[in-house]
Amino acid sequence: MVARTPQRVLIGRSAELDRLLGVLDSAAAGLAGVALVGGDAGIGKTRIVTELCDLAQRRGFVTLTGQCAELGDALPYLPLADALRGAAADDDGPVGPAVTARPALRRLLPGDEAGPAEATTGGLAQQRLFGSVLDMLSEVAGRQPVLFVFEDLHWADRSTRDLLVFLTRMLQRERVCLVGTYRTDDLHRRHPLRPVLAELRRLPLVTSVELPPLGDDDMAEYLAVLDRYGEGPAGPMAERGLTTVIERAGGNPFFAEELLAAGAERARLPGTLADLLLARVETLSDTARQVLRVAAVAGRRVGHDLLRDATGLGDLPLEDALREIVSQRLLTAGSDGYTFRHALLQEAVYDDLLPGERTRLHTAFAALLAERGGAPAELAHHHLAGHDLPGALRASVEAGRMAAGLGAPAEAHRHFGRALEVWDQVPEAERLAGESRARIALAGAAAAAAAGDYHRAAEQVRRLRHETDDPALIAETGERLSYYLADAGGDEAEAIEAAREAVDVAPHSPLLARALATYARALFRQYHDKEAAATAAKALEVAEATGARDAEASALVSLALLEEEFGTSVEHAVDLLARATRRPSGDLSIDLRARFNLARIHYENGALAVAARITEDGVRLAGETGLTWSTFGTDLRFLNYLVHYADGDWNAAERLAGGFGVRVGTRAEAQLSSFALFVEVGRGRPGADERLRWLSRFWSDDLISYMARGMAAEQALWRGDPHAALDHVNAIVAVLEPFDPSLIRIAATGLWALADLGLTGEACDDLLRRARWAAENGPNGPRSRLGPEGVAWLARAEAEWHRANGTADPEVWRRATEAFGFGFVYEEARSRWRLAECLLRAGDRAAARAEWERAVRVASALGARPFLETLREVGARAGFSDPTATAPAATPTATSPVTPAGTSPAAHSGDAQEIAAGEPPEAAREPGRLAALTAREREVLAHVAAGLANREIGERLFISQKTVSVHVSNILAKLGVTSRTQAAAVAHQEGLSPGAADGNTV
Repeated sequence: MVARTPQRVLIGRSAELDRLLGVLDSAAAGLAGVALVGGDAGIGKTRIVTELCDLAQRRGFVTLTGQCAELGDALPYLPLADALRGAAADDDGPVGPAVTARPALRRLLPGDEAGPAEATTGGLAQQRLFGSVLDMLSEVAGRQPVLFVFEDLHWADRSTRDLLVFLTRMLQRERVCLVGTYRTDDLHRRHPLRPVLAELRRLPLVTSVELPPLGDDDMAEYLAVLDRYGEGPAGPMAERGLTTVIERAGGNPFFAEELLAAGAERARLPGTLADLLLARVETLSDTARQVLRVAAVAGRRVGHDLLRDATGLGDLPLEDALREIVSQRLLTAGSDGYTFRHALLQEAVYDDLLPGERTRLHTAFAALLAERGGAPAELAHHHLAGHDLPGALRASVEAGRMAAGLGAPAEAHRHFGRALEVWDQVPEAERLAGESRARIALAGAAAAAAAGDYHRAAEQVRRLRHETDDPALIAETGERLSYYLADAGGDEAEAIEAAREAVDVAPHSPLLARALATYARALFRQYHDKEAAATAAKALEVAEATGARDAEASALVSLALLEEEFGTSVEHAVDLLARATRRPSGDLSIDLRARFNLARIHYENGALAVAARITEDGVRLAGETGLTWSTFGTDLRFLNYLVHYADGDWNAAERLAGGFGVRVGTRAEAQLSSFALFVEVGRGRPGADERLRWLSRFWSDDLISYMARGMAAEQALWRGDPHAALDHVNAIVAVLEPFDPSLIRIAATGLWALADLGLTGEACDDLLRRARWAAENGPNGPRSRLGPEGVAWLARAEAEWHRANGTADPEVWRRATEAFGFGFVYEEARSRWRLAECLLRAGDRAAARAEWERAVRVASALGARPFLETLREVGARAGFSDPTATAPAATPTATSPVTPAGTSPAAHSGDAQEIAAGEPPEAAREPGRLAALTAREREVLAHVAAGLANREIGERLFISQKTVSVHVSNILAKLGVTSRTQAAAVAHQEGLSPGAADGNTV
């Protein structure tokens, strides 16, 4: 007998399929998308996704499909491994080479082992894996669009859920479509998938598709199709018709098919769902029924050889039984095994087993899998279900180690926890585990911390500390507790005390070096600078003596940061960091941290070319090791962006920002996203508004608030809304520490807004006082030095204060311009703008024009639209011709860099300062201060100059009073004035009168 032909026609799902095809088409066009397909068990989720895959393949998509399993919470990345295993087997496909080129992905394939250089664990391994998956998808999508399906997400492990969220947030313009299916009837209130779905549904690229029950007409058509393929009613069922089946099925196709099959075999339909699902099983022969029961213990899928050995049948009896089962459509045959046609069927058969039968079969599978070198997580599952606690302990420990190595820390923590749960019930547990209970507990705490659960990690280490009197273990747990508390933002006093106790009891060994390094870190965080410096120096000494390279590098970084913050020599700080980066420490996270801080110090001290080289090397190292998305891999990328923003290569900066997601959901993503605003606001990109909307959810975070709200303030100023700018500035000032040098820049921005508003007095004086205090003081007293960027922003703040108070002269703005001359191209040009205005007021038109032209050329080359438009308005009022009107900026090339007008390539700290070319400048505008006004705005201004109120103007021009108010606001912003009186004065200066503006133009 052969299997009956499956359903070939998709019925009643055209609307849902169209929505899925819309996501697929968008991905093909270059806009990544995600579809979440939900519905009750048996409703047809797999069927519609199968149809989508078929259509995708016809459209040239590469399709990847991964299946979660009910024990998937113990098997990390099961759907990813499932999908890659099938794709990598296709030597001619595009996925195989992309997978094998990435060690983190190769480890998911059968038979692959990590080399020494690849043996990272925990959070670092997860960051590497996530980055590798993203890079692999991007690479494949560069050749063909990709459809990646995650089936049965309700069974997904924590790490798979995290991966799906990561990909959803990071994929932007890649030709990738992700689809996930899940059972809605399984999602109880505390199900871990519920918050993930809620988070994802808030993202604009996510489409949620719920499959409702089929209507009666669609169900009748579905059953008729089954009838055409030989699966329809027969005998008594045909005589009674299909009405009963349709009523009982409730719109569920799978239930309808099972009811139909059961009705064909008996006069009465089964009463419960379990009875219904088992009805067809009962028609099997005894041998086939036993084979199916054995298969159910294996799970949703089982290999042929494993099933043969578990049943103990010979080849011929087994094949006869399997042919019978497959013909009844209970199992489907694959290339190397069998799959239950539906998960509900596997669950029903498994639940029907007797307790003793279930235990015996799990024990048999555990033995068979152990012989075959099966996955430790699967072994642990069968050992536990078979009540074999020694086997469960041994397999759980091995599963924990493997999960940590794969970058699945949440699953590693779960496996180590299970081992600890049975530890006291297992004789010779330490021998079976290969390690002491304390070491397993420490590994579990490390896994919890790597999964982001620092509080659980700290609590686990606290318990272990109370259980031991071993000095070495007390030292290690104290060092770890201090480390986890620092990362969790926990009790700083406890962190210092735990680290101090660790130092006191640790033997002279690498452990003492690490304890000292962690103690120095805890002291530094609490601004105990002298004690921190002495402790870090001691850590360095012990690390060098004991060969602890990781502690040595960590101590060097701490000493460098202490020297930078509290010392007198930035050169010494640079030397310390250079030592830390000279050779690998054995800890990639520390290596990247050292490179980041070395580049940052060079950047903050004006050595932009050196900073660019170091960040590019760091970004390359992060990429080569798969850590592009690690904490310091991300930090290096945004610092590389900032370097190019400062040195004027805005095109390069904007290319880098293409990987900074807009639809952010975590603090790390929001922090990276906020940096993209520098160029987006500088160039007047409309996308800045959407980015700011997403970032507004994270304004409670001090750093993100400083970055995002600071740029929102600048955007508001360019748009003529200084009040909104002040709101942002005040919110930032309220949360920054008074010694934070970031205050200097934000104070300068606030003074810009106050000067635009014409406000003086305490508000201005307070911001300048704050800027000066932050420049002169650190957390523990007078600041030893301030970097060139800080000096430049202080000069800007001083100049803006004078502008607000009407006391600005060319010299204060010349000082600000020269201060940014270390290489900050944009800010130098912005200071030059104000210098030109001062020179104009002083009557030096020639000098003003020279400074203005240099600023215009820089703004044009950068593509800084808001700045360029403002400069053109200044030039129009002054009667200057636009130097870029007839000679558009040329795109810089590697052989002919474009530099700020009037400077040589060596003018900025000896480094050539290439400026990214913007779009060709607009034609020169009509001279005169009114050139920016529309015809309607000129009419309104003429009546304002005549002293009319908004109501009277509206009556004369036949427009509403509210519309007049909007026009007046626009006029004030365009003229750069703050009152109707000032606007009227401009109108009179330009010879505008009501008679000159008669008419009702629109």
